[in-house]
Amino acid sequence: MNLKNPAFLFAILLLFWILLSNTLALEFLIPGMLLIVLIIVLFCRNCKIFDGAKTTPKAFIYTLVYIFVFLGELIKSNFDIARRVLSPKLPVNPGIIEAKTKLKSPMGRMILANSITLTPGTFTVEIDNDTLYIHSIDIDEEHLDDMSSKIIRRFEKYLEEIYD
Repeated sequence: MNLKNPAFLFAILLLFWILLSNTLALEFLIPGMLLIVLIIVLFCRNCKIFDGAKTTPKAFIYTLVYIFVFLGELIKSNFDIARRVLSPKLPVNPGIIEAKTKLKSPMGRMILANSITLTPGTFTVEIDNDTLYIHSIDIDEEHLDDMSSKIIRRFEKYLEEIYD
């Protein structure tokens, strides 16, 4: 059994347990850890969710950078949507973009698709192997390749270092 997946799952669940209980007191921490171990034993027999994740210091640093890049994109896209709502004369030309990703890891692709969906104005409609179909609120028909590249690459370069 690959111990990397249960170890990652334990760390993530423990982090959520600590955040939800809002304390590091042993009377909360020990039952939480026991519950997490029970969950892992019961539900993680063939747990492969973190198979593609790297455990290097470089991957950890890229994960932190990715979080800040994602938050920056989230803020920018929120302002763009707010501007479009408040100024109805701004162009809105919705459509679907086909974008290819270089990511090989299913987890990396899922995080990429979710990151795109969580930024307002874009929505990942489908993932088909290395192709993502993304709905965008404003498509420039003449520059579709540039748009798909721009949407994917802002997240992909960090996810490659973390998952592939």
